[in-house]
Amino acid sequence: MGYEIAPGVAAALQAFRVPERLGFGLVTAPVMYAADWAEGAWGRGRLLPYGPIEILPGARALQYAELVFEGLKAYRVGRPRPNLFRPLDHCRRLARSAERLAMPPVPEPLFLEALEAMAATLAPFVPDRSGQALYLRPFLFGTESGYLLRNSTTFRFMVIANPVEAYASGPIKVAIERSDVRAAPGGVGQAKAAANYAASLRASSAALARGCTIALWLDAHEHRYVQELSGMNLFAVIGGELHTPALDGAILPGITRDSLIALARARGSVVHERALALDELLGQLASGACSELFACGTAAIVAPIGALAEPDGREHVPLQVDRVAAELREALLAIQERRAPDPFGWTREVAAAAPAARAAAG
Repeated sequence: MGYEIAPGVAAALQAFRVPERLGFGLVTAPVMYAADWAEGAWGRGRLLPYGPIEILPGARALQYAELVFEGLKAYRVGRPRPNLFRPLDHCRRLARSAERLAMPPVPEPLFLEALEAMAATLAPFVPDRSGQALYLRPFLFGTESGYLLRNSTTFRFMVIANPVEAYASGPIKVAIERSDVRAAPGGVGQAKAAANYAASLRASSAALARGCTIALWLDAHEHRYVQELSGMNLFAVIGGELHTPALDGAILPGITRDSLIALARARGSVVHERALALDELLGQLASGACSELFACGTAAIVAPIGALAEPDGREHVPLQVDRVAAELREALLAIQERRAPDPFGWTREVAAAAPAARAAAG
């Protein structure tokens, strides 16, 4: 079908400069992609200058959090063209999230067109240092106005982007959340939905106020079993083997989590996906049976955990920090950046930009 390029894209690209310090989500790429769904069909995509979007105040995305999203990266280290990491897996997860909220899925051709249009057009601005990338944020939201508790009949799919550094550098301190509940089986915990993340914000802000980086969530029924961190999955090294909470309907099935499981098993490690009781884990940290903890997600890739912090200030510290985590992070990053062979078929090189987009990029 092909996408349109709106007036102003060329000027936006020519005026853009990538600063030396990127942070994560602080620098916004100068273009965005949008496509609308109405009368049961998707319209033609458009590449636009980044800027405000018009939305009705009564739109269901604003009134009822009818919004799902994804996050993935494009890498360009030592190569002229960027590559995307597991884009089809992100498309399928977005479709599952949309299904949970009864929204129309974004077809794979449209999803890939949007990502490739953005990555190809922004290729000159994709950071080329190891550990840096172009973060792509596809999202889908309801645009129809109204208060009836039903789905919108119109939707918009968009992709925005940010040149980024790693989300976190160095060991993180994780606050154990023993009061609030993020998600329960049957809810939206396994969907990448805006409401799911909104439910985590109070605990996340409280964790930051306590000098921690992020919150660790427990199950909603008993407050006994570890689920995930806000935005990241958890791994523990116990007896030299990897353990991670099994997906239980309330845990987001992380694509980085899945990648690490496959990668670790291919490297000969034993990986257990199981119910992981917090008291058991804390006892194993105290005895040394659990030697290391780390978290993973698209933003951070792999983040070593330096301590689990209790609400009363006590801390549980693993014997070692960032040994297994560092090995897995480097092995995965080498595949993502195409510095190592990709036996899993996870990377997808982006084609050259369309002639009109190349001309716009200068």
